[in-house]
Amino acid sequence: MPVIRCLPILFLTAALCTGPAHALTVEVQAPDELKPLLVRHLEAARAARLEETLDEAEVARLHGLSEKSARELLATEGYFSPRIDGAMTKAGEGWVLRYTVTPGPRTRVRAVKIDFAGAVAGEEGARMRGWAERAFTLKPDMPFRQADWDAAKTALLRPLLSVRYPAARIAASEARIDPEAQAADLGVTVDSGPAFFYGTPVIGGVRRYPESIIRHLSPIKPGQPYSQQELLDYQVALESSGYYTHATVRIDPDPALAAAVPVHIEVVERPEKRFSVGAGYSTDTGARVQGEWLSRDVADRGLRLKLDARLEMARQSGAAELAWPRDALGYENSLGAQLKREDIEGQETRAWMLAAKRSQVRGNIETAMALQYQIEEQEVGDVVSARNQALTAHYSWTRRNVHARAFYPRSGHVLTLQASAAAEPLLSDTSFIRLYGRHTQYFRAGENGRLVLRGELGSVLADTREGIPTDFLFRAGGDNSVRGYAYQSLGRTLEGGTASVRYLATGSVEYNHFFEGNWGMAVFVDAGDAADSPAGLTPVFGYGVGARYRSPVGPINLDLAYGEASEELRLHFSLGVSF
Repeated sequence: MPVIRCLPILFLTAALCTGPAHALTVEVQAPDELKPLLVRHLEAARAARLEETLDEAEVARLHGLSEKSARELLATEGYFSPRIDGAMTKAGEGWVLRYTVTPGPRTRVRAVKIDFAGAVAGEEGARMRGWAERAFTLKPDMPFRQADWDAAKTALLRPLLSVRYPAARIAASEARIDPEAQAADLGVTVDSGPAFFYGTPVIGGVRRYPESIIRHLSPIKPGQPYSQQELLDYQVALESSGYYTHATVRIDPDPALAAAVPVHIEVVERPEKRFSVGAGYSTDTGARVQGEWLSRDVADRGLRLKLDARLEMARQSGAAELAWPRDALGYENSLGAQLKREDIEGQETRAWMLAAKRSQVRGNIETAMALQYQIEEQEVGDVVSARNQALTAHYSWTRRNVHARAFYPRSGHVLTLQASAAAEPLLSDTSFIRLYGRHTQYFRAGENGRLVLRGELGSVLADTREGIPTDFLFRAGGDNSVRGYAYQSLGRTLEGGTASVRYLATGSVEYNHFFEGNWGMAVFVDAGDAADSPAGLTPVFGYGVGARYRSPVGPINLDLAYGEASEELRLHFSLGVSF
């Protein structure tokens, strides 16, 4: 019983000995460019943000630790002789810690010395050494900051790591600080290691499709110098081939393997068969439903057989295509057949066609050659009724210099050139040559804007338009042509409809501004016309505003345009970007 009576006295004595706990406030007086760094990282400031009560001993410990940390933080920004005045004062039941920081003169880079070791140090590495030295971002008379110093060493390695020297490393580095002169002398030694050359490919993940598909897609050959970009291009080619959902292409940068480093390719294959359906809507051709069936391994040779049907309010089509995998020379070959019907602006066509095509993609250039036979029945109102046929040779060339995955590219261009020809003695009703070009240029316009310039020209050289299928003639108007006018409504006006003609010229100037998030706006002016002679081209204008939205399934464009010639407002809607 006596022990129990003594317990309250013991607890009271312990509490008095421990001392009271107090709240903490931290104040920092420093130049604006340094204050956020100190407030974010000083130990006392972090403790104050937690809003915990601390005893006097812990506050004193944090105070001393923060003064030391402040000097270290300032040194990372190039201030090696700062003056830091700290004060710890009582304020009611809490404590206030004040730090007054005078950073002093900032240290600047006085000299930079870069040495090279390894294969790049020889005569053949002179150009690479020059690239690396130019990539070093810290120059004499620049402020010395630890973050900039680290970034400069990384930038120094980047040219070597990307071409020939994937084992390159910083062998030594030193920043000698002269506090009296407020100067930093920098020294770096880069060891490039040996130059790497490709060896044999090592392929994994192949279960269903021929291994030759992977080999033929490769842009690299044994004995070539290593290039990081080539491996990335190879990986993209595999993933866009249609056979693989995922691909990894890499090497092991082991200097012992440099003379013939194996290229490791690992793929995850797509299912052999796929059936897909879809639906959509556009103001050009109305509501749409479509279905597609695809088999990727016909005859166990990786041949792709695709059957698809597409039903739109203004257009219906069905097609079959048999495509071969890319061959060792980089070509992809295909055979196709198509039936289609269109009824657009009073011009109704029913056609079937057979085509053989060869295409090739090299870097950002895509070329295609095709031989196509087409028979068409055409009606325009009650005025024109014709049956046309043509055997045409076709060539197209496209250069895409834009970010492939950008919904709304802000720089670069897309240029398409096409030429087609038919001769009357060779299964054609009329001899003709068709020429077409389209160019879209993207420019940055401030922080959140872009300017888009588009132009297209088309010409059919022939004695007459009679006998030429409508696919090789022109009309204008619509979402990707002249907004403010109905789809393909600009051409030869007849009673009951608009017929296709031999010449085309359109252009567009558009400005986009993007807000925070996924929304943007547009203002634009379109102009153009289609006629049967160059002299007959009389451009009509369309003006408008629009909304842009980056949706998960692609860009959505909604435009309201006024057609000056038609004196009508027209809504234009599209999902996706047309290149």
